[in-house]
Amino acid sequence: MNKDRSSRRTALKTLTGTAGLSLAYGLNARLSAAEKIMPAELKGRINHSVCQWCYGSIPLEDLCKASVEIGLESIELIGVDDFDTVKKYGLTCAMVQGASREFGITNGWNKKENHKGIIERYMYMIDETAKAGFDNVICFSGNREEGLGDEEGLLNCAEGLKKIMSYAEKKKVTVVMELLNSKVDHKNYMCDHTNWGVELCKEIGSERFKLLYDIYHMQIMEGDVIRTINESNQYFAHYHTGGVPGRNEIDETQELYYPAIMEAIVKTGFKGFVAQEFIPKRPDKIGSLEQGVQICDV
Repeated sequence: MNKDRSSRRTALKTLTGTAGLSLAYGLNARLSAAEKIMPAELKGRINHSVCQWCYGSIPLEDLCKASVEIGLESIELIGVDDFDTVKKYGLTCAMVQGASREFGITNGWNKKENHKGIIERYMYMIDETAKAGFDNVICFSGNREEGLGDEEGLLNCAEGLKKIMSYAEKKKVTVVMELLNSKVDHKNYMCDHTNWGVELCKEIGSERFKLLYDIYHMQIMEGDVIRTINESNQYFAHYHTGGVPGRNEIDETQELYYPAIMEAIVKTGFKGFVAQEFIPKRPDKIGSLEQGVQICDV
């Protein structure tokens, strides 16, 4: 690591908050264009991303700069209005935010009455994702409700999603449903077990519909993370991290050993992205993000 880069990275770790980031990157402004932001040297076996919502107190421009410095390739769960910002820094969006105020985690594909509006929404999002040159857009099952069982909800999801699959295939965009826990964070969410999600993938039968295996959520619901990855990885387009319990840093304060999980992912031949989706508890949020990336960079 050269001296200039080392001093910049020290500034990032020492200074916290937006003011600290701005000052740290003020150093970059006085360097030549080629030397402005030097990415970290990572091993290249994992493609690293970060979920923007976990760093909402940091302006997106500053998060982009820090992400490049750390060696990330993507900032995700952003909407159309932020595409140009991440692209300006040479970053991609590994998972586009497909949800809207009307259609999201609690109100999704498992209700037939949603299908007309949600299909229109996702046709638009597939278009925008493809135009930006991105690959994946997230979706959600919706919640269980009285009178709506898991089997009926699965068939409803499949019926609606099949209507957009040919378009997704044409545009080369994968629609990805996230597995979430219904025990702690998302009460009554339907796609809360891997087996349910896998059965939905089989019912839809398209390579352009897959699952987002969120390690934090599935550790809470079912555990057995590495075995699940080994057995069902062909249905997973994307992975999220997070410390259990608490959804904080993925270090020694939580119950999972992420290097072993990342090794399992690598051994499956996975070529997609792993995104940090923990909520930093420490004041140095960027330092926590960098630590998470280093832990996962096996």
